[in-house]
Amino acid sequence: MKLLGIVLAVQVVLGITLVALVATDNLPFTGDGDADGSPARPAAVHTDRFDGTAAFRLLRRQVEMGPRPAGSPESRRLARLLKRIVPRGRYQRVPGGLRNVIGTVRGREPGYVVLGAHYDTAAIRGFVGANDGASGTAIAAELARTIRRPRHTVHFIFFDGEELPRGSQGDFEVEGLRGSRAAAPVFAEARAMVLLDFVGDRELTLRRDANSSPGLWRRLRAAARRVGAGGVFPAGTQGAVTDDHVPFLEQGVPSIDLIDFDFDCFHLRCDNMSAVSERSVDAVGETIYALLKTL
Repeated sequence: MKLLGIVLAVQVVLGITLVALVATDNLPFTGDGDADGSPARPAAVHTDRFDGTAAFRLLRRQVEMGPRPAGSPESRRLARLLKRIVPRGRYQRVPGGLRNVIGTVRGREPGYVVLGAHYDTAAIRGFVGANDGASGTAIAAELARTIRRPRHTVHFIFFDGEELPRGSQGDFEVEGLRGSRAAAPVFAEARAMVLLDFVGDRELTLRRDANSSPGLWRRLRAAARRVGAGGVFPAGTQGAVTDDHVPFLEQGVPSIDLIDFDFDCFHLRCDNMSAVSERSVDAVGETIYALLKTL
């Protein structure tokens, strides 16, 4: 009987400990990979204000359009779709016959922030850009349709011409980033700029790139912890990335880039639906929703 009592007491203690770990999102070894040693997947978040399923449907819809290089009929078709589904949708002219799509959700206080993503794909034959293009666009569009009464107005900008023009072998900083270079001077008074780029891959890990503003990144990580997605945003930095946030940094706007630059299918045909995950999309969407409510 004494032995049985000890066993029962141990079980009770273990049970209480397990409940505490789950409640505080500190359960050991979860999200560290499968039993076969495969890489980790983002843990499921514990909030539900962002519709990850709807965003993933929009991601898939973009991929089903096929390659969408800037200026192509498919890219223009996507631009029309985005203009239709985001609040107050409108175009902004971009040199070279391109166009950004802009949506706006009004805030409670004066001032505004920018949430951006590029909707064009690299001009590579057969490249459909499920992660590189479609994932950020899908999350941004769903946030525009979802968020209500943020603290400050949010301008959702879908950049055209982020990738190099077809056949170009030139300098990316000069010939790429066409949409963001057109938008940044117009939105130079933004309180903050958040860019979504490679944010849907199955093995998602988002560290601060060395070009991203440290203070704004800390606020992003705090938002991720609040929704249970802290594991997606580990401490540390990756190398400096030249992306659509750089023109905003040059305007003096605190800016961050969410980009998993360790993505194995960068500019390869394997960047298709097999490379992306609804769970990753949802984790990023919930995190950005929480961040936007406080910016």
